[in-house]
Amino acid sequence: MQREKLATRLGFLLLSAGCAIGVGNVWKFPWMVGQNGGGAFVLIYVIFLILLGLPVMTMEFSMGRAAQKSPILMYQSITPNKKSWGIHGVFCFIGNVVLMMFYTVVAGWLFYYFYSMVTGKFVGLNSDQIGEYFGSMLASPNILVGFAIIVSILGFFVLSFSLKGGLERVTKIMMIALLIIMIVIAINSLTLSGAKTGLTFYLLPDFSKITPDVLVGAMNQAFFTLSLGIGAMAIFGSYINKDRALLGESINVIILDTFVAIVAGLIIFPACFTYNVEPGAGPSLIFITLPNIFMDMPLGRLWGSLFFLFMSFAAFSTVLAVFENILACVIDITGWTRSKTSLICCISIIVLSIPCALGFNLWSNVQPLGSGSGIMDLEDFIVSNCLLPLGSLIYVIYCTNKFGWGWDNFLKEANAGTGAKMPNWTYIYCKIILPIIIIFIFGLGIKSVFFK
Repeated sequence: MQREKLATRLGFLLLSAGCAIGVGNVWKFPWMVGQNGGGAFVLIYVIFLILLGLPVMTMEFSMGRAAQKSPILMYQSITPNKKSWGIHGVFCFIGNVVLMMFYTVVAGWLFYYFYSMVTGKFVGLNSDQIGEYFGSMLASPNILVGFAIIVSILGFFVLSFSLKGGLERVTKIMMIALLIIMIVIAINSLTLSGAKTGLTFYLLPDFSKITPDVLVGAMNQAFFTLSLGIGAMAIFGSYINKDRALLGESINVIILDTFVAIVAGLIIFPACFTYNVEPGAGPSLIFITLPNIFMDMPLGRLWGSLFFLFMSFAAFSTVLAVFENILACVIDITGWTRSKTSLICCISIIVLSIPCALGFNLWSNVQPLGSGSGIMDLEDFIVSNCLLPLGSLIYVIYCTNKFGWGWDNFLKEANAGTGAKMPNWTYIYCKIILPIIIIFIFGLGIKSVFFK
């Protein structure tokens, strides 16, 4: 079967950025900043995007383009005589599935808030009541399961069409709309009374707040927001030609991703200090802060509806990208048609997302990582703390050692085409220093969870 291709380079960039831009930017990044000291976390996060995210993304794109296969068959295609590497391809597939087990639920929260804004549920509510609204949503299994099902059905419906006619076309529209509306909302947020205090917290680093937990959180967030380590980017590498060198494409994707994350913070933190919302409120942060902004501004219901629509677009772009990865893996293994695979995968993801949805209500007593944790915390730990950094480490080892793919082969693939190229002098950094950094911070992360 001939491999489908994306129609345009813009489609590739927006799809790859769409995979990176999502819940990690508009939901997780702001509350991670709030819980980890503000500007100090932002600084370390940006450094890790450059030092860790950029080379790993270039490697993942290169492996996908060289293989022309999904992650589950990627290693066998590139180095067929070194079959043991293919084990990681299986873990890539598992990682994408586990990610969607909780990601579809969180995307469902955004869909529900869009519905709530459109129907005027927040009109007349004060800050405390808006906080209670979020809690009532989590307490309702019908809402959480129902909207996770909606996200899954919509996602696989889009993917049941061809790559160009479904995924590429829908993502282009969503990403362009998202960028425009975020800029407009950020400009409004900067006019709030708490903007100066919020921006100081957000952008001015307090180096005394840089702790091992901040380092771990920043690395995990860098890998999470770029979806690195589980083949989510490799799949788009397999859909493009050799016209462009891949370091330059990685830089473009990271710039887009970082822009959205930074703008999300520009929206959130001035509002936190205007409406006295605790910046370290955690996962509920945007669901309490943003409705306060919109209820206080002219045409707030309209702007709130638009914003949560495009927040949903951001989350949905990642859902589509990871669903495509899962779909491609299953098609490569089974040879089924795209429509048949979409149906079977859709049903499977819906069933697997139910534990996370129930973990906030009926199964809230299930706390696998200790008191205060939930099922989503376990799933997030498996993906963010384990599979993403370890998967990225495997890519680095594979691309820099002769017992894997080897540096020369990687460099040849990465630098094919025009644009910024991976310099040969980065070899020592990628082979020795980069793995040490990943292993060290991974170890700190495991220690912070199990040896508090």
